[in-house]
Amino acid sequence: MTDDGTLFLTSDDVRGLATPGEYVDAVREGYRERGEGAPARPRTRLTGGDPPGMLTGYTAMLPETGAMGGYMYTGGFGSGDAHFVLPLFDADTGAPLAVFDGASLNPFKTGATGAVGIDALARDDATDLAVIGSGSQARGQLRAAVTVREFDTVRVFSPTPESRESFAAAMDAELDPAVRAVDASADAVADADVVVTATTAAEPVFDGEDLADGAHVTCMGQYDPEKREVDGETVARATYVPDLRERVERDAGAFLLARAEGAIGDDHVHAELGEVVAGVEPGRTRDDEVTLFDSGGTAIETVAAAHMLYERAVDAGLGREIEFLPASRAFEE
Repeated sequence: MTDDGTLFLTSDDVRGLATPGEYVDAVREGYRERGEGAPARPRTRLTGGDPPGMLTGYTAMLPETGAMGGYMYTGGFGSGDAHFVLPLFDADTGAPLAVFDGASLNPFKTGATGAVGIDALARDDATDLAVIGSGSQARGQLRAAVTVREFDTVRVFSPTPESRESFAAAMDAELDPAVRAVDASADAVADADVVVTATTAAEPVFDGEDLADGAHVTCMGQYDPEKREVDGETVARATYVPDLRERVERDAGAFLLARAEGAIGDDHVHAELGEVVAGVEPGRTRDDEVTLFDSGGTAIETVAAAHMLYERAVDAGLGREIEFLPASRAFEE
C-alpha cells in the first residue's frame, strides 16, 4: 500500500506494464499457492434486467503474494457492453491497495492462465498449435502460449474468413511461429499438439475424433452449464483438469454435458490446475495421453496479475490516490 492511500488504476495506467510472459509467471505462482491451500471461490452470477444482463463476481486470497481480492463485472443490460471492476487488498492488513478498471488486463491474465495450463499439461516437445477463435481472448491466449512452448506452426480457425485471415496476418507479423488461417476447425486440430479454444460458441467447435493422441486442449470460452466448446468424446478421452473443482458442478458445461450424455462419471475430475502446478497431483504421465484444462475464470489469476501490476504502477508513479475510510472512522462520522 502507498503511504497516502489506495490507488485507482485505469486501463491506460496498466496497459504495457508487463509482457505476456511476465503475466504467465505471476499467474503460475498464484496457482501454485492455490495448489498448496490458498482459498479461492468460483464465480457467482446473477441475471436479470430489461434488457437482460448478468452481474458476476469471484474472490481469492494469495497469502504468499500478499494480496487478496477479486473481480466484479457486468455484461449486457442497457449498455449492451461489459464493465470490469477489480478491488485488490493487502492480505496481511486487509487494507485496500488498489481499485482497477479491470478491462484491459482481462485478455492478458486469462491468456496467462491458459499458458500455465499448457505448461503444466502439454508435452514438452509440442510444436504445433491450433487456435479456434480470432478475438481479443484468442490473441491473449496465443501471445501467452508461445512463451511456454517453442511452437513452429500455429493454425487458426474462426467462422468468418476475414476475421481469421486478419488475425493470422497480425499474429504472424508479431510472433516467431508461422501463423496461418485454415478453412475448417478439423484442419486446425488435425495433428495439433496443443489446441486452444477461445470462442463465444455454445456448441463444440471441433470433433473429438479429430484430436490426436497426446494432444493437450485448453478450453476457456464458456462458463455455463448449458454451453461448451468441446464435445463429450474430447472430455472422455482426456485427463480432465479444471481451474477449480468447485466450479465444475456450477458452470463447467463441457464436463456437465459430457456427464449427462453418459460419456464420463462423477469421478472424471483428475485434479485442479493448482494441484498439478504445485506438484500435489501429477499432470501428464504418458506422451500419448490427452489432457484438457477447463479454464472458466477465477480470481486466482486476477489477484496474481493485479498485484504484479500494482507493484509496477507504484514503482512507476502511476495511478491516482483515492481514500477509503476504515470502518472504525467511518462509523463514527
